[in-house]
Amino acid sequence: MTATSLDASVLDELRSIAARYPEARSGLLPMLHLVQSVEGRITPEGIQACADILDISPAEVSGVATFYTMYKRKPVGDYLVGVCTNTLCAVMGGDAIFERLKDHLDVGNDETTADGKVTLEHVECNAACDYAPVMMVNWEFMDNMTPASAVQLVDDLREGKEVTSTRGPRICTWREAERVLAGFPDGRVDEGPAAGEPSLVGLKIARERGWTAPAPSASGSAKAVAGSKQEAAEQADTARAETETKQQAGKEEGESDD
Repeated sequence: MTATSLDASVLDELRSIAARYPEARSGLLPMLHLVQSVEGRITPEGIQACADILDISPAEVSGVATFYTMYKRKPVGDYLVGVCTNTLCAVMGGDAIFERLKDHLDVGNDETTADGKVTLEHVECNAACDYAPVMMVNWEFMDNMTPASAVQLVDDLREGKEVTSTRGPRICTWREAERVLAGFPDGRVDEGPAAGEPSLVGLKIARERGWTAPAPSASGSAKAVAGSKQEAAEQADTARAETETKQQAGKEEGESDD
């Protein structure tokens, strides 16, 4: 195997990830997360190690690593701070938050502060529009943010204060979060609420009004399939009859002309 900066224990963990899957190559995504947890980014050595273990080319690994924005080719700070600037978050204040943080941290998009603590980036929709504007720290939600609360957040992170996600656990470092994404739990899965009030409004209304989803029925499904087949057959018969009628009319018209 090609020499890498990854030690034997990390290589063993990479192999254990690949062994989780019937097709070893399916383990590439979590393997890349593990590389980031150790190296702080996707390195050439990490790419080569994954390629060797999966018996694929480094180009194939690199193609995956460059396709997904969650894989970084530059070193990331202790805290990856993402500001959603997609439509709803933007109009609710996301753009203002992002501009304020750029000024406060003296960095641009996808840049890291001089102390190595915070990497700032704008991100696309986090699927949390009911809490707009939304930020994320190491993939954990920070909801209903303002420029002022965003500045306080990054200051607390840089000062080493404990910060808790709005709907999740205490914030860990980016490398620790990457290890979790590689499939090595940190014991924080049950910290924080599973869902907030805005996300549960629809469920609350349904319960108040007694709404329920239709119960699945095997016989109903079979009837639906049979009905669809019958309808298709009837449509085919109708189309065939129309075609024959037109052909007959054309034939009769031709005979009358003669």
